[in-house]
Amino acid sequence: MVGRRKKYNINSAADRRQVRDLSVKLQLNTEALTRKDLRTWRQAWQMAINVDYPNRVPLLNVYTDVNVDMHVSGCIEQRNGFTLNKSFKLVDKSGKENPEITELFEAPWFKAFMEECLNARYWGCTLIELGDIIDVDGKPAYSGIKVVPRKHVIPEYGVIVPNENSTWQCGYDYRNSDMSRWCIEVGDPFDLGLFLKCAQHTIPKKNMASFWDMFGEIFGMPVRIATTTSRDQKDLDKIERLLADMGAAAYGLFPEGTTIDIKESSRTDCFNVYDKRIDRCNSEISKGLLTVTMTMEDGASLSQSQVHQDMLNNLVQKDADFIRDIINWKLIPKMIDHGFPVAGFRFDWDESIDYTPEQQRQVEDMLLRYYDIEPQYWIEKYNIPIIEKKQDRTAQLVKPVGNGFLNKNLPLGHSSELDDAHSTGFFD
Repeated sequence: MVGRRKKYNINSAADRRQVRDLSVKLQLNTEALTRKDLRTWRQAWQMAINVDYPNRVPLLNVYTDVNVDMHVSGCIEQRNGFTLNKSFKLVDKSGKENPEITELFEAPWFKAFMEECLNARYWGCTLIELGDIIDVDGKPAYSGIKVVPRKHVIPEYGVIVPNENSTWQCGYDYRNSDMSRWCIEVGDPFDLGLFLKCAQHTIPKKNMASFWDMFGEIFGMPVRIATTTSRDQKDLDKIERLLADMGAAAYGLFPEGTTIDIKESSRTDCFNVYDKRIDRCNSEISKGLLTVTMTMEDGASLSQSQVHQDMLNNLVQKDADFIRDIINWKLIPKMIDHGFPVAGFRFDWDESIDYTPEQQRQVEDMLLRYYDIEPQYWIEKYNIPIIEKKQDRTAQLVKPVGNGFLNKNLPLGHSSELDDAHSTGFFD
């Protein structure tokens, strides 16, 4: 629960005002959602890699179309989800976790920060601005984070430009000014992101889907042809109106001498032309974003899918290392500068508790087999009140009868064990 929200005044008044003023001065423009093709993509790529005057604006316009592709969105959610769902901890130099420091990072701003860091993999170099420092239940926190509009950032020269079409000479230096205390640059300044590779497949995919729709309009429905001997304009208008209104269970009262002919289409190869091309685009996108295909598409066998899953896990581990480096080398130093009590601690992933339910049961079975475990562990883990240890009931499997014992597991009348005992003099 969020408590009172008060501003911290730890070396933040003048430089924070400068960042806020610059954000206000940015002249944001509404993006034009125009049709994109491969020629547009290649020209935008050329402008982005211009050494003297790099301009990523046209390329980012192409990325907007890439980002709304459903297959791309699914790949991103799958890849990011594996990393964002991992458990983490803040440890000291000896590797021991400090729960109070870890709790500082269990906040919405930090989860949003990690997600934007992962998104930099797709969009390219990203500049993240930290929010105001506030008090939440007696602990410092950032009010939030936001991405500086990418069209106004020229990372090759480390500047922010007020107008998206301005050159880098007109920009504000965010690396060597007071703004550097509140901004974190994620990714290589010359990285254009994975969307650059995805664009050459999302653009043809979108076009093929449009062509398929056109094919359906032309060949998908039978063509209705009416011929008439009448020359009366009223009859012709009536026939045209009746043909236009013909739908499900349609009928019409046509003038005398009118014949209706319905031409069925014989073209049935559109599946191989359009759908196969779209499938190929999707598989290429999966390879680019996930390095595999079977985690997003149908697979041939369990063994192959396991190999693909292992390959995806390697990619997720790479993303996890990328996030850990950003936090330890960029975020934590700025938090220390802003007065957060995180000096001497570092971020690390907590791999010890990331088990599947089946793996967790196997570990617990092994521990119970060889060790005595405190009941408090089970109480805290499963939220089950444990009163006392259950009595051992194995002794109740046999019951004394007269001078001997009757095995309850044997059917009634079976007394071979008793006969053997008497014959050997066991009860004498």
